[in-house]
Amino acid sequence: MRRIEIYDTTLRDGAQGEGISFSLQDKLLLTQRLDSLGFDYVEGGYPASNPKDSEYFQRVRELDLQHARVCAFGMTRRKGTAVEQDSGVSALLAANTGIVTIVGKASAFQAVEVIRTTREENLEMIAETIAHVHAAGREVIFDAEHFFDGWKAEPSYTLQTIRTAAEAGARTIVLCDTNGGSMTEEIAAGTRAAIEALRSNVPVGIHCHNDCGLAVANSLAAVDAGADHVQGTINGFGERCGNADLLVVIANLALKKKGYRVLSPDALGYLTELSRYVYEMVNMNFPSRQPYVGLSAFAHKGGMHVSGLARTTASYEHIDPALVGNERRILVSELSGRSNIVALTTKHNIQNDPKLMDRILAKVVSKEHAGYQFEGAQGSFDLLVKECAGTFRPHFERLSYRVNIETESDGRITCEATVKIRLGDVIRHEVAEGDGPVNALDAALRKALNGFFPNLRQMQLVDYKVRVINSQAGTAAGVRVVIESRDSGDVWATVGVSENIIEASWLALVDSYEYKLCKDEEQAARLAPSVQQDLQTA
Repeated sequence: MRRIEIYDTTLRDGAQGEGISFSLQDKLLLTQRLDSLGFDYVEGGYPASNPKDSEYFQRVRELDLQHARVCAFGMTRRKGTAVEQDSGVSALLAANTGIVTIVGKASAFQAVEVIRTTREENLEMIAETIAHVHAAGREVIFDAEHFFDGWKAEPSYTLQTIRTAAEAGARTIVLCDTNGGSMTEEIAAGTRAAIEALRSNVPVGIHCHNDCGLAVANSLAAVDAGADHVQGTINGFGERCGNADLLVVIANLALKKKGYRVLSPDALGYLTELSRYVYEMVNMNFPSRQPYVGLSAFAHKGGMHVSGLARTTASYEHIDPALVGNERRILVSELSGRSNIVALTTKHNIQNDPKLMDRILAKVVSKEHAGYQFEGAQGSFDLLVKECAGTFRPHFERLSYRVNIETESDGRITCEATVKIRLGDVIRHEVAEGDGPVNALDAALRKALNGFFPNLRQMQLVDYKVRVINSQAGTAAGVRVVIESRDSGDVWATVGVSENIIEASWLALVDSYEYKLCKDEEQAARLAPSVQQDLQTA
């Protein structure tokens, strides 16, 4: 088993991605999380670039890291400047990390046209910087920037840059596909050429960008060609189209490739959690289609697929989702078959009623034709099942509602909702204000139900989404509203559809209340026999 080093640059290269920003505390917390999973290296940042990165390197020394080695990142000395007098190199040494990553130009074109130096001085900049840092007692990783572009244009010079770095004392030479434009076969050939040029004196690594959508594939191709070190970011964060997604690289090396060992033995089971932890950290939604760790990675919608899964999960899943900490999801839509309905209604114990299954499926198809979507609205789907089975009894009757929105002279907007409902023989008519129309409706409905259902105090709305269904209709288009709610032990979503956004919101809101009340009744019914038994025993 060949050990592949995993080098995480989320805190530096990943932070260069659009919309990505880490606080100092974020950087420290993520460093600890990566260390706990057995990541080999964590690149903390560029200490010469900003005060936050400088403080990070001071604070990170206080962490009790068990495995990960923190790296400071920086460039070769500037042209025409003695290495001892270069402020960037001095900042790297002041960071006081055991490992320093130096990036230098491995392309003659980049050296001459971009940084405006000579080919000879570029080699001197590489050699002098690495030798100086190495002499100060630091291990050096050399990132050969634009290696593959340089190798394709002028291989002799590019190979000379990495030989120069190795001779100056670099412990690892990392080949960078900086523009992300190389094809997989080019990455493999370039990696083999680098290994041959270095004559196995130092290990070779790979650093790929995703501009052609090949960063993961290219990273794997480099490993197969002999690279022992992979750089990338969590979730593929990075400049332009991002970097290689380390989560996908790690999963492929551990589960698909033969003969490679990565991270700690139990780390794979936490990949999904790590992915979502980092998305939450930067306040971004989880992309559902991310391989291995995405919400849709093991989601099944087609009836034939779900039917096959019922026989053997290997029919439509390439791995067990639990291996990477994910889970299987069965979706329901107009494309579903009876197998989906059976899988989703297990708790209702109606799988032996084929006619009911057909009614439920027909209802789903009809509702989706009208604009509903139940994939992300399990609460509304459960109510639909009860309605088709004849077991749903509304807890209250909706009589009327009204929402009034006014703009005051000072520009302040006020929202007031009036709700009228019937509970048995009692009619409740309540008014409430809110921060917006949906919040006002929620407040008024709570007041109307107050005293009848105490458990509603535990319920709160946590998300609200609106989607236009037929945008070609302009302002007369229908809208679909999904409301996510939660209580102390559960999270659920409900959906409403109308050409009026307030009506769609009202329908979704009422479903959310009904789902909560039905759920609590079912839980109470399940507990009742055990409570009675306890009373009898007492």
